[in-house]
Amino acid sequence: MAMTSATLEERWTEARGGRIRYLVAGEGPPIVLVHGLGGSATNWCELAPLLAERHLVVVPDLPGHGGSEPLAAVAVMEREGIARALVVGHSLGGLVVLRLALRRPEMVSAIVLAGSAGLSLGGVWLRNLLTALTIVRPGRLAGRHRSLVARSRLLRRFVFGFVSVADPVGLADSAVDGFLAGQVLHTDTASAWRALRDDDPREELEHLRCPALVLWGAEDAQLPLEDAFEFARRLRAPLRTIAGCGHLLIGERPEPCAHAIEEFLSTRVSADSRSSASGVAAGTSS
Repeated sequence: MAMTSATLEERWTEARGGRIRYLVAGEGPPIVLVHGLGGSATNWCELAPLLAERHLVVVPDLPGHGGSEPLAAVAVMEREGIARALVVGHSLGGLVVLRLALRRPEMVSAIVLAGSAGLSLGGVWLRNLLTALTIVRPGRLAGRHRSLVARSRLLRRFVFGFVSVADPVGLADSAVDGFLAGQVLHTDTASAWRALRDDDPREELEHLRCPALVLWGAEDAQLPLEDAFEFARRLRAPLRTIAGCGHLLIGERPEPCAHAIEEFLSTRVSADSRSSASGVAAGTSS
């Protein structure tokens, strides 16, 4: 049975005088999951329990978003006593993860960019649409009536067609609820949209030193595969495309996403750790 936000433990911490909500599950090596634009921690309700079978999974809400600043992730990691973790970011969360890895590299063992923002926003029509949606906030209405959306094939296609879900009708009811719940919570999506529009990390990517995985929905029409290839090239990172899903791959195909992350951890990250240990040993012996 899929784990929902109701079975994840809810906790709170503070940063700069504001309260930050986050969810926790599992035990083991830590993984931090960072959601995207207009979302919340519940966006990860399908993927988090799969990763929690082997890991301590920590999922912060980005309070009011606050652009691409990694403040919430840092605060939650410090509250949980996590010195270093794999950090996974979806959409806008990918930009947050990049900022965290560049500014606080000692806290990040590796990153996964899942349908990450930061390089492009599609065509002019999509940029104009996102600007309009940020102002009008139709997602808030859908969020308030998410159980109705889950029951209606027509509403599923209408709501999730905007965010490039490959099969809105096939999306699990719990995933529908998890993605739409965040639309009710956050009011400052404008700052997040400005971050997506204005924050270009290209020149900084070469300074990233930790292992990285680029994970993308094969049918993502919101952020094209060209972005995935560019991330992979600039980061010298492996690219995994997930068939049969679009931009919301973390909820559309959670099992293949979890498998890709676990495989990345067991191969690339483990190999990097062994290499670092060998380097330290060699330096000590000399």
